[in-house]
Amino acid sequence: MSNSLVRDARRDDVDTLVAFNAAMALETEHKILDPALLRRGVLGVFDLPSRAIYLVAEQQERIVGGLMVTTEWSDWRGGDWWWVQSVYVRPEQRGQRVFAALYAEVERRARAAGAVGLRLYVERDNQRAQRTYLALDMAETAYRLFECGFDPRATRTDGSPEATDGGHTRPPVPG
Repeated sequence: MSNSLVRDARRDDVDTLVAFNAAMALETEHKILDPALLRRGVLGVFDLPSRAIYLVAEQQERIVGGLMVTTEWSDWRGGDWWWVQSVYVRPEQRGQRVFAALYAEVERRARAAGAVGLRLYVERDNQRAQRTYLALDMAETAYRLFECGFDPRATRTDGSPEATDGGHTRPPVPG
């Protein structure tokens, strides 16, 4: 497999996780994330562990990859889907099965917890990642992802967050 040691991330890994998330967003979606907001988001996992878990892969005591796992209850299946998110592997370690090692640990934990399966989403143009996921026996689904994000820094006159579209604030929908 890989010569990576996979472990739970710790609070002292936050700087690395923030850097990984920023690099991933820039590389895959050409987005520059707000560093303070990103740091608050990563710290939020450590502040309230029921939100998610981070796993990291180390080689020679250096973190070379990481990911986050969240859960989603499925009423259709009576169990949790485990969502793999915020996947990043340092460019110089790609092709060395770092993600495969992380994924194997997620799968092991999910099966032990009685999860109904694993899911992830991938940017539509990220062909390399898609090939990686297919090679791990994941299958593309028929679902398309829709979202209506809220900018936590902008509020409407009624005090609720404004909807955003790809980082751009949209006006509220009438009614």
